[in-house]
Amino acid sequence: MSASSDQRASRGGNVTINDIARVAKVSKKTVSRVINESPFVKEKTREAIKKVIAELGFLPDPQARALALGKSFLIGLVYDNPSPQYVVNMQRGILDALESTDFQLVLRPCDRSQPDFVQQVLRFAQQHKPFGLILPPSVSEAPELAAAIAAAEIDYVRIASVSIDDPDHLILTDDAEGSSKAARHLAELGHRRIGHIHGPVTFRSTHERRRGFESGLAESGLTLDPELVAEGGYTFASGQAATEALLAHSERPTAIFAGNDEMATGAYVAAREAGLRIPEDISIVGFDDTPIAGRLWPGMTTVRLPIREMGRAAARLLLDVANGARRETHLRFAPELVVRASTASRRTD
Repeated sequence: MSASSDQRASRGGNVTINDIARVAKVSKKTVSRVINESPFVKEKTREAIKKVIAELGFLPDPQARALALGKSFLIGLVYDNPSPQYVVNMQRGILDALESTDFQLVLRPCDRSQPDFVQQVLRFAQQHKPFGLILPPSVSEAPELAAAIAAAEIDYVRIASVSIDDPDHLILTDDAEGSSKAARHLAELGHRRIGHIHGPVTFRSTHERRRGFESGLAESGLTLDPELVAEGGYTFASGQAATEALLAHSERPTAIFAGNDEMATGAYVAAREAGLRIPEDISIVGFDDTPIAGRLWPGMTTVRLPIREMGRAAARLLLDVANGARRETHLRFAPELVVRASTASRRTD
């Protein structure tokens, strides 16, 4: 399927999808599917059409395509997450998936606690007419937002620790299993008095991570002492303050599991300000495996959630479903325990 000499002469002019279809001897709809990265085109046909597109020097007009679709070529990331590293990693993953496409990423931070939270997101969508929205925790956990977005006929993908939507709209993480692994690790090291710093109670991940942690402790015949539980805000400062409170007990914990790496980093600072060595005097475990975990000294033992990969998968799912693909099972990301130097056997002296 190569262009004839007179067709090649049209390069530099206004080459249209009709021109591509005529030269490639396919329908206009098939050309459109290739341009829009639809999975429903045979690979041989796709390559032939791309070859013709290159020969004729055709450049799709994003504005014209957006007008035809009634949507922009923007993917919106709507988030209310106090961990900046989580948000950055999520952005990177989405941008990975959008590389070599016409799509661009636009960010919309929000505050889920505000009474007009849903209306704010809908106004954002009305103004920008995004191709679709990606909703990480905790906005993904708001059923009223998902319902409003669906009612407005806006495509979306949620990322959540429990099954709260159908496979076309959800990336599923098993936070409980990840925190269970952290509990088993500390128990195997001989720790018995273990503190836990959890995130905001409005986050579903907070409850899933605590549930998994208690389940992992129970496997070793241990229970989580309520006196050794402190609430944080998934921020560095809240992790530091919560650790100070835990260390103020007459019998301090020998290990702490924090609900994310930001709070665990705060625990590092509080422990050192109290004159404790990590891990000789106290073991610390985080959750997420953000880059800071490997840069601290000593390196932080943490539960790895592949946040960048999750963002990449969410963007791809959004584009695939918009192009007609359907999933029968959820995309899942299983957490892994990454053991570094911040945990050690409990001292018996």
